[in-house]
Amino acid sequence: MSTTIVLGAQWGDEGKGKVTDFFASKADLVVRFQGGNNAGHTIVVDDEKFALSMVPSGVMYDTCTPVIASGCVVDFEVLKKEIDSLNQKNIDTSNLKLSYNAHIIMPYHKVLDELIEESLGDRKIGTTKKGIGPCYGDKIQRKGIRIQDFLSPEKFKSKLQENLNEKNKIIEEIYKGKALNFDEILSEYETFRELIESLSTDTSLFISNSIKENKNILFEGAQGTLLDIDHGTYPFVTSSNTSAGNASIGSGIGPLNFEKVVGVTKAYISRVGTGPFMTEQSNKIGDYLIEKGAEFGTVTGRRRRCGWLDLVSLKYSARINSLSELFITKLDVLTGLDEVNICVGYKFKDQELTDYPLVEDILEKSTPIYKSFEGWNDDISSITEFNKLPESAQTYINFIEEFTEIPIKYISVGPERKQNIIR
Repeated sequence: MSTTIVLGAQWGDEGKGKVTDFFASKADLVVRFQGGNNAGHTIVVDDEKFALSMVPSGVMYDTCTPVIASGCVVDFEVLKKEIDSLNQKNIDTSNLKLSYNAHIIMPYHKVLDELIEESLGDRKIGTTKKGIGPCYGDKIQRKGIRIQDFLSPEKFKSKLQENLNEKNKIIEEIYKGKALNFDEILSEYETFRELIESLSTDTSLFISNSIKENKNILFEGAQGTLLDIDHGTYPFVTSSNTSAGNASIGSGIGPLNFEKVVGVTKAYISRVGTGPFMTEQSNKIGDYLIEKGAEFGTVTGRRRRCGWLDLVSLKYSARINSLSELFITKLDVLTGLDEVNICVGYKFKDQELTDYPLVEDILEKSTPIYKSFEGWNDDISSITEFNKLPESAQTYINFIEEFTEIPIKYISVGPERKQNIIR
């Protein structure tokens, strides 16, 4: 048996799609344990791009069963569109499984997400407006509608009516929006019934039985550690726990079942939306990374903010997640820079901080401390052995490994499946 958790070590967009696809080639199951369609990932196969936001990466392999577990929130329309798109490209989705306990993103969640974000003015969080936060909010308030509720038509109708009565009051009276129509929603969701019935099962039991059968299982996280609702840069975070501990809770299996945790980080760092970003480069370096790294969101198309790799936050991520190894992506993007910097500490007043500060005021008033490295100009996109990399690139990677005390097992040098160095 092999059970591996793969998750983002910073703010998401680290290239997890390629990484999960890399591990999924040898997996029997790929389990998505949190988040919704606010987190996209792109997989490149023979120059063809597959952009997924809800269906786990394992769907690309006939031998792998993709699982959407109970910690996820699901937009039926998005799920159906992804399934239809994959089927049109002759990718079989018949093995996909969906947890009875996953919560459903309803139309009022998306309306409220947009209205709430707009009402914040200059204090906007940077939400994708996909209804994720309001859906998780209903889950916590015990008002959510789950897959199993949907499968019981009378229960779904009752819960929808009760929720919509409340949400319409909020939409109209607080945010001055337009009320949603009960019959229209009921009619729309009825069109998804056959699909959802075919996918739904007790995924916790299925995963548990697969462990007993010594299957190879990959647990796929969405977003990144610094967007964790408890451990991220609150309030500029997502609405679920993105760190490794939630792989157990969101999948419904015990924590002793996991063997290793792979943290994914770019050779630099990026962030979508607002919030603190210690090493952001709002200059020609940032522009270079954005353009060469194609740093535009898979789901929103938004231009990402880019900057130098921050080892202080990466070390924090290693601690939060018990990272056992690192997968470095997009090392090739740094090719062509005369100098490459890396953040090794924060300067706060007369102190040098090497541990990530949880206090927001300290983080906001700190400045980065950099260590500089010589850049490289050689094309590294076809290199498959670490010792064939330019010496300065090797030095850069080795320093990251020494600082974080986490072995770097994999290095990506391009977007294609085979553009990897395995150490």
